[in-house]
Amino acid sequence: MTEHTITLGAELPEFLAKEFAKRVYFAAEEIRDFRLVGSADRIDAVVVRTDGDGMPAGLPDKLRFLLQNDVLSQLVRDPKVIWESAASHTPSGDTFNRLVDMGVAYEVGEGQVAVGQPLLDLMDDLDRVVRRIVTDEFAGQEFRYPTLIPIDALHRCDYFTSFPQYAMFATRLKSDVDNYREFVERAKDVGQVGAEILDRCAGVDYCLPPTMCYHTFNQFAGRSLPQDLACVTARGKSFRHEARYHRSLARLWDFTIREIVFFGTRDEVLSARERFLGRALRLADELGVSGQCEVATDPFFCNSDTSTRTSSQRLLELKYELQLDIAPEDRISVASFNFHERFFGESFGITLPDGATTPFSGCAGFGLERFAFALVCQHGIDVEDWPAQVRAALGHTTKERS
Repeated sequence: MTEHTITLGAELPEFLAKEFAKRVYFAAEEIRDFRLVGSADRIDAVVVRTDGDGMPAGLPDKLRFLLQNDVLSQLVRDPKVIWESAASHTPSGDTFNRLVDMGVAYEVGEGQVAVGQPLLDLMDDLDRVVRRIVTDEFAGQEFRYPTLIPIDALHRCDYFTSFPQYAMFATRLKSDVDNYREFVERAKDVGQVGAEILDRCAGVDYCLPPTMCYHTFNQFAGRSLPQDLACVTARGKSFRHEARYHRSLARLWDFTIREIVFFGTRDEVLSARERFLGRALRLADELGVSGQCEVATDPFFCNSDTSTRTSSQRLLELKYELQLDIAPEDRISVASFNFHERFFGESFGITLPDGATTPFSGCAGFGLERFAFALVCQHGIDVEDWPAQVRAALGHTTKERS
């Protein structure tokens, strides 16, 4: 590998440096590692390590494009914190390695981790608690969706022009006997299946879903919402290509999410989001976790209005994130709480039960692997050693384990 120092042509304060760092790996496949360099409070260059001896073609221009297009015109403001926990923990930072050594976690592939006990039960406990809040306190109706989502559903809401870096597609071999026979012979000869398989595939009609709420909006596309439906919830697998940002259980390409979608008038949806956010923060207090909830933004990428959309989202406080400590100076987002205005209602042609009014919508999502990981980082791997109030908040199942 070769190391290259690329000057950025601008000095970045800490906040914008973090925004730029979120995008570096997406600039080119050849990047294996990077670090930002400069003075104590200003970054003016990036050092990248790449495959091969020379500089990958156009890499400086690609990095400077992302800087100019996605970062520099963003509103420079530290995230607004709306809640801080009363609890204080300083996780050691080696929890994931310990989970691997114990056989609790196993790295299956890039961005993919298999998990066993106690993480499996913790994920189920967390999901059960959140689900009960949704169904009992918000009259949520639950659905179970298939894994694949039609590609047209993501086109309708501009997903591909907002987050192209995350998209993961599903395809299949063309239905043709000769195609199957040639594929079989090729697989026998080569011993593996590589990129050449794409020439034998049919069109791309489906994607791996980046989150559950797209299924919900697609479910009601072109329809009026039922009279008694204002809240929908689902649990399922979500997929986002995280490039080389994947690490431990904090950032996966393949993860489990419990999602909640609210429909209604503007006041109804904002009220539901506020109530649900308050209920989630109360749960965080009951679980005795350290962290904070702050105004956040979605990772818009590579579009002409990326910076404008990011800044507007932050100013209007359309998104909050609950972030928990997993190591010294390191936090992960375990839940988000979002307000969409009428965007998804208009994109999918959904109306309220009156058949004429476009609904406002909001959603909340909990990453179950992340949430469970944050708990063991802060309270330890042995659940039976946790404080009684934490076990009680998760339900009786944790108290009965040996």
